[in-house]
Amino acid sequence: MTDILALAPYACHAADSRGRRHAEAPAPTRSDYQRDRDRIVHSSAFRRLVYKTQVFLNHEGDLFRTRLTHSLEVAQLARSVARSLHLNEDLVEAIALAHDLGHTPFGHAGQDALNTCMQDHGGFEHNLQSLRVVDRLELRYPQFAGLNLTYETREGILKHCSRSNAELLEVQEPGGVASRFLLRQQPSLEAQLANLADEIAYNAHDIDDGVRSGLITQEQLAEVPLFARYSSEALDEFPGLDAPATERRLLYEAIRRMLSAQVYDVIAATQQAIADAAPGDVDAVRRAGPLVAFGPDMRVRSQTLKRFLFDNLYRHPQVVETTDRAQVVVRELFDAYLAAPHAMKPAYAARAAAAPPGHGARVVADFIAGMTDRFAAAEHERLTGRRLLP
Repeated sequence: MTDILALAPYACHAADSRGRRHAEAPAPTRSDYQRDRDRIVHSSAFRRLVYKTQVFLNHEGDLFRTRLTHSLEVAQLARSVARSLHLNEDLVEAIALAHDLGHTPFGHAGQDALNTCMQDHGGFEHNLQSLRVVDRLELRYPQFAGLNLTYETREGILKHCSRSNAELLEVQEPGGVASRFLLRQQPSLEAQLANLADEIAYNAHDIDDGVRSGLITQEQLAEVPLFARYSSEALDEFPGLDAPATERRLLYEAIRRMLSAQVYDVIAATQQAIADAAPGDVDAVRRAGPLVAFGPDMRVRSQTLKRFLFDNLYRHPQVVETTDRAQVVVRELFDAYLAAPHAMKPAYAARAAAAPPGHGARVVADFIAGMTDRFAAAEHERLTGRRLLP
């Protein structure tokens, strides 16, 4: 259990949690946030992340990141920073491990396609879907639907939310996890940290996966200031590391140094922001502006790297061609299930049959969002007779 005495007063203390939607007796050997983490790890949605796309589709290589390995990397980074800032490591880990539970198959391409399909039915937001997963869709306990996580973990999972959806959630749960979007308040420092660790992790591993795939090169990355600085430092210390036989080691060393520099920058910038704001407790954190952040210089360099990855990796013709086909799969699955709900798994078919008029589309979205890449491709082939993805 986290040592309470080691936590800062503005950290989330499990003993002061706002609790769960359904009251439960405390666990004898674990804090509430440790219990949240364990429920997330044992959920079906968490296991499915191993076959969900990060950038490269599941069939494109065994060593590319998936949503699962990405979530583990986010958790590792976030815990490291949390310890230095005296925040609650168990909470930040739970948020990091759960933040992508609602992501569709085929990464952001699948999400965009499903959002288009759902435009007349409330749209689709993957952060809101992650909350639906832990609040409603996981069915593991006899007393309640969902995982019955604490308020603080749920608050961190819902890191973005449109105002219209926040208003709907506020009706269902007054003063709940969506209220901060209406009050223009911040989440806990642990939630802010998990959000920034997500950005740091995917920038780093997308460099690695992009080079591994051959779609970007270290020569191109030498024009990106954030990467170039640490690649140059590595070569100064280890001359000749850019030789063909060892250039992969150069890539790893540059990424390692870049990650370390970003972590140290976040710690320093956040410590200064906390000192300036002087929050006395978690509620004061929520009333303050964002406190977990890069310093100005690192923020600019990080944004430059993000633009490079967007232009050269995410919009690479080979990636776009694959994701275009993936979007067709999602759109056609949606249309097929909406027309024939009985084609879904029995539990979802029964939910669709029991749904009020006009609400069947949300059931279809839940079903598709929960799919792995390979299950979605197989289902599309079963329903259409066409195989668009290997």
